[in-house]
Formats: sequence, C-alpha cells, structure tokens
Amino acid sequence: MRIGVLTGGGDCPGLNAVIRAVVKTAAHEYHDEVIGIRDGFSGLINNKMHPLDLTRASGLISRGGTILGSSNRDNPFKYAEYIGGNMRDMDVSDRVIENIQKNKLDCVIVIGGDGTQSIAHQFGQKGINVIGIPKTIDNDLGATEVTFGYDTAITTVMEAIDKIQTTAESHHRVMVVEVMGRDAGWIAVSAGIAGGAHIILIPEIPFNMETISQKIYERKGRGKHFTVIVVAEGAKASGGDRVIKRLVEGSFEKVRLGGIGEFVASELERITHVEARTTVLGHIQRGGSPSAFDRILATRYGSAAVVFAHEGKFDHMVALRTPDIVAVPLSEALHKMKNVEPNGSHVTTARRIGISFGDETAPE
Repeated sequence: MRIGVLTGGGDCPGLNAVIRAVVKTAAHEYHDEVIGIRDGFSGLINNKMHPLDLTRASGLISRGGTILGSSNRDNPFKYAEYIGGNMRDMDVSDRVIENIQKNKLDCVIVIGGDGTQSIAHQFGQKGINVIGIPKTIDNDLGATEVTFGYDTAITTVMEAIDKIQTTAESHHRVMVVEVMGRDAGWIAVSAGIAGGAHIILIPEIPFNMETISQKIYERKGRGKHFTVIVVAEGAKASGGDRVIKRLVEGSFEKVRLGGIGEFVASELERITHVEARTTVLGHIQRGGSPSAFDRILATRYGSAAVVFAHEGKFDHMVALRTPDIVAVPLSEALHKMKNVEPNGSHVTTARRIGISFGDETAPE
C-alpha cells in the first residue's frame, strides 16, 4: 500500500512516536510506502507531501511535537480563500480528493482530536479510505479509554504544581494555576489530585466564589496559610459564562478561552483579602518528550492503524479498550464527548480527601 499520514489540530507529546510506528510497521510488516503530509489538511489542499522512510523515522519516539507540522485551521470543507478581493469560506474537498488520487494514496491515516477526526469522517463518507488515531491532551474522546499526550500533560502540570506549592507556602499566598480544558476537566482533576491541590475547578461543576473563600478560611483556621487552586480554562462560576480571551477566524475552534485564573484570583483577593497570584501554564502542557505510557500507547496506535488499513477497516478510528487496541467507526468515536463525571471516581476520590470543587453549599 501507499499510505499517507498527517497530524492535525494542536500538537502534543507522542505525535512523532505515532509517525515512527506507522513507518516502521509499514516497512517491516508489509513493505508499504509511507507519505508524510505537511501541516495537517493544508498539505492535502496544497499538495505538500514527501516520502517517510526508516531513516527519517529514526529516533522519533522521544521527540516532542510533530515533524510533519500541524494546523487547527484549513478545514477543506470550509476553507478560507480570497475570491474577488473578499475572504470566503469554500468547500475544497474535491481538490483534496484530487491530490489524494494524484499521489496514489491507498489510505490516509489522520492523527488528531475531535475536530480533525470529524473532517476525516466527512472524507470517509465521500469514499476516501481514512483511519483515525485519537490525539488530545484533554482526553475527551469518548470512544477510547485514553488518548496519547494526556499522561505527559498531566505529569507536566503536576510538576508545576509541586513547585508552586513551595512558593505558596513560603509567602502565605493563594496560588491559582490555570490549565487547559475547554469542555472537559480531565487535566485539572487528575493533575490536581496528583499535585496535592486544595481546590479544583472544572467545566463540569460550576463553582461559587463564597464557597471557595470558605475553604481558604477553613485552611487558615487549621494553620494552613496557603492554598493551591487548579482551574481548567473552561471552568465557570455558577450562573456565569466562560472567560473568552479572543476570537480567531478560520480556526476550527475560533473561541479562545483564557483569563479564568486571573478572575478567580482577583475575586478571592477582594473577598478574603489574602494575596493571590495566577500562573497560566498554557502551551507548556503540549510540549516536551512523551512519557513512557504515551510512547507505548502512541506506538500501539500507529502500528494498529497500518494493520487496520490492510484489513480494510476504513472510516474507523483506533481506540484503547484495555487490554486491546480496537477499531471503532468514526461515527461512534465522534458521537459523545468524554467529560468528567461529577459523581464519578475521580471527583468522589478527591472529595474524600478534602479537595473542594467549589460547589459545596456555602454557609449562611
């Protein structure tokens, strides 16, 4: 086979490990040819491709980012082009199909999150042989137990919380750590538990500022003159809205969140008169070398995608169903987002050890 591979959406640790596994499995198991597609779907639109062989795949397992480049823009079904001096959204999917046929690609392996997989499914419906590989540090794709990149991201956040704990204690401050998580709070809740946070705020559980303030007072009453709060970027106060940083036209997710950490810190200073500082971890969560878990999972995903291509399981996505890697229809994979259950094990465990989610009933 002649297999194309692209990485779409935001980058994360483990993308290169997937590319490596695709190339190695294709070469060693099937003697296939692999073609790298540059910059996500932009490479299919603008015919930016080059061969990937064993030499180019060497040493990629420990390397962060993606050697192919990525993009969270360039949706072929809604592609921004200048027409008559004006910017218009155009359907250029036929151009993509033409380039796939011109390069004689028997299958395209698409590595990305829900937005990228949604586009892949649209091409699958148009008769293109596609196989998806789930990638998101948010861990919010429902068809798989876990996505690669997530383990590395929560480890990065945990290590940051460890460092922030010491400075918070030294200066008797409230330290607010803002992390990624638009609609799902997996990074915040997992890293918050691992890092020993005292309050965790996630999109699934609206919070109350008075309740959070009471938690700070309770800690002070026990001689704990500092508090560490982890807040997901999509968290919001009860009855309030998410904090939007800016809008980006042409992006699959044009609403860019940011600022909830500063909002929480400023409100807590106003209410409690305790000094509060904010740290926004931002894209540091996407960077760095993947953890052992993510290297193994990424390798299993990439290798399985090539096997599934030879089995003709197109318009499917690879998924972890412990202990197996299985193929699930992309329509099923995109059916439901995986959110943190407010009464699920993670939240219940956190509450049992005294972590607040800011939703407990505030005292009169």
